[in-house]
Amino acid sequence: MQLTEVKTKKDQKAFLDISRELYKNDSAWVCPLDKDIEATFDPKENIFHSHGEATRWILRDDQGKLIGRIAAFINENKADHEGKRMGGLGFFESINDRKTAHFLLDTAKDWLVQRGVEFILGPINFGENDNFWGLLVEGFTHPSYGMNYNHPYYREFFESYGFKTKMEQMTNHLDIRDGLSPRFVKIANYVLERRKNVTVKEFDMTKFDQFADDFMLIYNKAWSGHENFTPIKKEYVIETFKKIKPIHDPKLIQFAYVGGEPASFLMALPDVNQIFKHFNGKLNLWNKLRFVWYQKKKVISRIRVVVMGTSPQFQGLGLESVLTYKAFLGAMERGHYEEGELSWVGDFNDKMIAIHKGLGAVPGKKHITYSLEL
Repeated sequence: MQLTEVKTKKDQKAFLDISRELYKNDSAWVCPLDKDIEATFDPKENIFHSHGEATRWILRDDQGKLIGRIAAFINENKADHEGKRMGGLGFFESINDRKTAHFLLDTAKDWLVQRGVEFILGPINFGENDNFWGLLVEGFTHPSYGMNYNHPYYREFFESYGFKTKMEQMTNHLDIRDGLSPRFVKIANYVLERRKNVTVKEFDMTKFDQFADDFMLIYNKAWSGHENFTPIKKEYVIETFKKIKPIHDPKLIQFAYVGGEPASFLMALPDVNQIFKHFNGKLNLWNKLRFVWYQKKKVISRIRVVVMGTSPQFQGLGLESVLTYKAFLGAMERGHYEEGELSWVGDFNDKMIAIHKGLGAVPGKKHITYSLEL
């Protein structure tokens, strides 16, 4: 086998082409945009490079055919994990051969060990967990934008190597055409009627800076008690808002305020993968024009709830129900959304699991974040 660390434009192209080759006969797979993957490894595009490092490799067989890839990274802001130094690996792809897969995992592990890592998470992203995170183990259907999709046989590779389940992330599906359950609607309206100091605003891109401040404030308070949490900075929020600008629907992004103070938010996005599946990872000028055309045709029928958060002092007020109700009401008003995907609910998040059940959502997918003690 021939291992190459990605350094050149040719290597970068090969890193991207591996997945196109491995999934060419899989009708459910949607090729991620090349630019999104490349942005992960570009210090000018990914602010995580300012406090960490990342590298990646491609693997060929003895005849020169591409057979796998992997990446490894260290985020110094989150490297301290319960007194142990933590690193991550991701963007793993491999032919169906355990020897090949374990060779790739060895490569990433060795690079991390050389940097003092004692604990590995994978497969994860060199960034936040809203993109390219976790190994898909259930629900091998059309992936929403940003959601990892992989071959079913990858699970055996990770577990036979010694990786253990760190957490499970559930994705539930809701048929928007059926409407929300009467009980859920009743709860949301009760909160709005009884709590006169609660106001709800839908996202307004013309007030970009203010919503960025509100998002950052709520997010950092909501996740402050979570394991290994590092507060996000406004630069990251601004970067995120810029990325969603061409695709967002303001009715799907809702903020709640209590007495004028930012309290809770819900961000859902149209599933642009329903368009991107036609592009094979390329977002050139022609495909950008096609994207606009597809948007006008309203071919997107699915929305994905990407992230949701409530400041601790406002939890228990029912704000999550209100924002979910408002977002899905907006989706129903649009007329062309049929399915809602409620993603990234960790198995530890009893509150959100209860909300999903209250909505009438049913299990759709399961991803696992694995850990490896060295």
